[in-house]
Amino acid sequence: MEISIIEKTYEVYKGVVDINNHLEKRWRYSLGHSLEESVLSLLDSLIMAKHAPKTFKTSYLLKSMSHLEISRLKLRLILEFKVVKNQTNVFKMQLHNEEIGKMLGGWIRSLEK
Repeated sequence: MEISIIEKTYEVYKGVVDINNHLEKRWRYSLGHSLEESVLSLLDSLIMAKHAPKTFKTSYLLKSMSHLEISRLKLRLILEFKVVKNQTNVFKMQLHNEEIGKMLGGWIRSLEK
């Protein structure tokens, strides 16, 4: 399970980079860069959770959940500010984030048992 969530997050990062490459300069170095950093932080905390002892996994996963929520908000801002012409990729990244959220929730619940 952990591996698929990391792979999914990796795919999201690649999609976010593609979105960022199509943003205007004004947005690329502010909101776009910030979104990339949020997804990288999510990936970082997921990998830390994967390798952490069981007692520390939950704290890394909760941190991952907050990074995921922040990236969701930034994707929503990109849509609301209408800073991309083709919004299809943004919608795809939102769907991937929903899947990651479900996987993350399942991972957290499995540790609570």
